[in-house]
Amino acid sequence: MSVQSKTNGSGKCPVMHGTMTKAEQTTTTVWWPKSLNLDILHQHDTKTNPLPGFNYKKEVKKLNFKALKKDLLKLMKDSQEWWPADLGTYSGLFVRMAWHSAGTYRISDGRGGSGTGNHRFSPLDSWPDNTNLDKSRRLLWPIKKKYGNKISWADLMILAGNMGYEQAGLKMYGFSFGREDIWHPEKDVYWGSEKEWLTDKRYSDKSDRSSLENPLAAVVMGLIYVNPQGVDGNPDPLNTAHDVRETFGRMAMNDVETAALTVGGHSIGRAHGASDAQSGVEPAAAGIEEQGFGWTQKNGLRENQITSGIHGAWTTNPDKWDHSYLDLLLNYDWELKKSPAGAHQWEPINLPENKKPVNLGNPNIRHNPIMTDADMAMKMDPEYRKISERFYKEPKYLEEQFTKAWFKLTHRDLGSKKNYIGPWIPKEELIWQDPVPTAKKKYSTEKVKKLIAASNISTGDLVSTAWDSARTFRRTDNRGGANGGRIRLAPQKDWKGNEPTKLSKVLKVLEGIAKKTGATVADTIILAGNVGLEKAIKKAGSKVKVPFTAGRGDATQDQTDQDSFKVLEPIHDAFRNWVKQEYSVMPEELMLDRASLMNLTAKEMTCLIGGMRVLGTNHDGSKHGVFTDKVGTLTNDFFIHLTDMKYKWEPTGKNSYNIVERKTNKVKFTATRVDLVFGSNSVLRSYAEVYAQDDNKEKFVKDFIEVWTKIMNADRSLSN
Repeated sequence: MSVQSKTNGSGKCPVMHGTMTKAEQTTTTVWWPKSLNLDILHQHDTKTNPLPGFNYKKEVKKLNFKALKKDLLKLMKDSQEWWPADLGTYSGLFVRMAWHSAGTYRISDGRGGSGTGNHRFSPLDSWPDNTNLDKSRRLLWPIKKKYGNKISWADLMILAGNMGYEQAGLKMYGFSFGREDIWHPEKDVYWGSEKEWLTDKRYSDKSDRSSLENPLAAVVMGLIYVNPQGVDGNPDPLNTAHDVRETFGRMAMNDVETAALTVGGHSIGRAHGASDAQSGVEPAAAGIEEQGFGWTQKNGLRENQITSGIHGAWTTNPDKWDHSYLDLLLNYDWELKKSPAGAHQWEPINLPENKKPVNLGNPNIRHNPIMTDADMAMKMDPEYRKISERFYKEPKYLEEQFTKAWFKLTHRDLGSKKNYIGPWIPKEELIWQDPVPTAKKKYSTEKVKKLIAASNISTGDLVSTAWDSARTFRRTDNRGGANGGRIRLAPQKDWKGNEPTKLSKVLKVLEGIAKKTGATVADTIILAGNVGLEKAIKKAGSKVKVPFTAGRGDATQDQTDQDSFKVLEPIHDAFRNWVKQEYSVMPEELMLDRASLMNLTAKEMTCLIGGMRVLGTNHDGSKHGVFTDKVGTLTNDFFIHLTDMKYKWEPTGKNSYNIVERKTNKVKFTATRVDLVFGSNSVLRSYAEVYAQDDNKEKFVKDFIEVWTKIMNADRSLSN
């Protein structure tokens, strides 16, 4: 989701219509392309799931972990005639598969990554950068078949990468199970606007490599990271270093982690570009007889294989973990050459014969090792050079930094350590895991609620503070949420969307109550929201209670990675009717993206908006969308007035409207686009009409409580 200001013109909406079938070409998005497409909220409908009611997080705990590891290590050496293993091992292939599965993660919106097994589906399964990784999944199929539902594809692909390294001789830092498979492509992920592979339209200024369009991290369509031949295919390691730093930075990697991943990632395996002959089409374009296979090799296998176009191994012994990568890179001069496929690559000058890797088909023949432009950046960029030299002098330091960076790469989107499963979980707690201490003290929730109710905090402020604490949760990488109470810490306490001045006053009261009762501040904040909500429910004449589950901990400032948390800052919040500034996409489109990240359906989003408006939670006390005379009472008034034809709707600005009584011509209410879209969009209006009905007042209250509780507990349900 792009968050750039309209001034730079690079904003892109994540609600993409994409490539359409003939049937889809007759839909409303073609006839009326500006219509709001709600598909982003219903990407993973339960109807697509062949295992309804299945709890993977429980089933995976029943795995025979030792047997699975043994089978994977055996598979590494079990070369198949239809796709022979390089030098008798698939370790490099499986490392590449895991790397490319995890490497699509981007920190800006938490999308991409290895957490869903999305590598099995288009477009990822058919990206040029993923050429021949379809073979790696087929090689894994006998193991997936054997262990069945107890192991997801998402877990298996990453574990295979780990086992690839272990088979090559490197002890890995650790591994967690718990990634649940999806069952159709993630169409809500914006991969870029380009219509051709390996082209880019994602830089507002190509000379400024930091102008890469948000939320994207890869430099062009169809690549995971950077162009291995150089920026726009033009070799220049210093220029490529800018791309490497920007791209890996958008994956939450610093310079040390980036260098470690580059060195360690290329310390085993090899690239293939034996000739300029073309492989067959990608899996998504292949004929039915290919059965999901793509890139049919017409030129043979082993040494004659074609994958990336770059050809050769990075190290002397690409089937083994050793430290020859840095020896070759730093201690020899390199010159620019062309692969047999015509790709730019770097080769060493005057390298001793015994340091050259052997030919895959004939061990008596040796070839030069190769480096990509990104590899050469580790030698020529001053900062990367310093890191690489330390890695070379301290091999154990390299192994420590690489295995930790690999662990981060492959586990980032699992979220907190509390979501980890299995016997290989590292004991160390890492800052990027957003650690939260366990709440150990018992306390009386009723006492806390009574003290909150006796305070002078308004209903709107009680509810909005709890909302602001919880709304940061992202289903995409399981980050954010109320647990930890980080709304009281930097950077969250100073975010404009959290109204810092008011927030500090509310928190001062709630922190005092927490101290007096022994409750955590995180729990107290959510209880405060529930107290405000129960007041509003009582005023509406209902007796429905709001559920609460204790157990949130309070994180410290030292446990909070401020730079990493910056990306969670809301730049809009339709639920509090606020947009930080004018963007190149409409507020209602921003609303859909946020609702999707919060794992809301269109119905849940509708219900929340209607309730938040009448509760008086708007940012900075705005009256837009507050369609009621009973603010602070949980009524269905928002929907009643929205659907009432006694009003007419008059624009007063790009994002502001007057709601005018037809008879008197007097302004009754004001509104924004995100208010009126619930009356203008036919799907959203259908939900609004349900909640406006006289017989659904109680249903609205119950539905609101249900979705409210879902948001308050969003970051805790994963571990259940």
